[in-house]
Amino acid sequence: MQVIMNLAVNARDAMPAGGNLTIETVNLILEEGTNIDGVEIPPGAYVLLSVRDTGMGMDAETHAHIFEPFFTTKAEGKGTGLGLATVYGIVKQNGGYVFAESELGKGTIFKVYLPQVDQPFEIPSLNSAETAQVSAGSERLLVVEDEPAFRDLLHAGLQSRGYQVLVASNGVEALQVAERHSGPIRILITDVIMPQMSGPELAKSLKKVRRNTEVLYMSSYTDDRVEVMSPSDDELTLIQKPFYIGELVRKIQEIMGRTDAGRSSP
Repeated sequence: MQVIMNLAVNARDAMPAGGNLTIETVNLILEEGTNIDGVEIPPGAYVLLSVRDTGMGMDAETHAHIFEPFFTTKAEGKGTGLGLATVYGIVKQNGGYVFAESELGKGTIFKVYLPQVDQPFEIPSLNSAETAQVSAGSERLLVVEDEPAFRDLLHAGLQSRGYQVLVASNGVEALQVAERHSGPIRILITDVIMPQMSGPELAKSLKKVRRNTEVLYMSSYTDDRVEVMSPSDDELTLIQKPFYIGELVRKIQEIMGRTDAGRSSP
């Protein structure tokens, strides 16, 4: 879901005067391996996701850097350059490949190749851990996410479960938001990699003044890679993108249960 959302947001930004966004999927069998932009894709069964826009397109120099973290052609304050890097990380984590075809003035098409899975899709059960609501006003969370669409989704989803939700687009803004609120902030939910200030740097600064605030990191990377990128004396609590809002609620409740037990023990 986040791959599609990030690609759609990127397409929207490439069409400031409007245009057409086309999203397609198709099952694809590669009888032989194929080479795209110097990357070998082995033979096999894939799902091909295509996201096409009729926007401004890219020149060759821009095209060469689009998946790099923090690379952006947008004006300062208009983008962080993490949207496409996140897409790349999620796709690679799931054994897939992502490419872009573009020409100035002729739009862009992103093609995502994901290995087919030969088993039925199972809808997650709506058990009590996923659906349990917290009484309104009982817990305050601070969510830090640079992608506006995903940030709004987290805000709405957590509020619907009864949480008080503060939001910020980066670490500096998060510290300002926290300073304006005198009440407790139970959990900081933040990306690991962000511009200006990383998630671990934000957590360290926040916990200097709010020692009881727990930290939940979000990342498209695996636990071991996050530990390398964010060395810390604290226990790393991570939820991997993409995730359902129910999974996030369950992780929040696990943290609350663990810390409550620790505080009540002799």
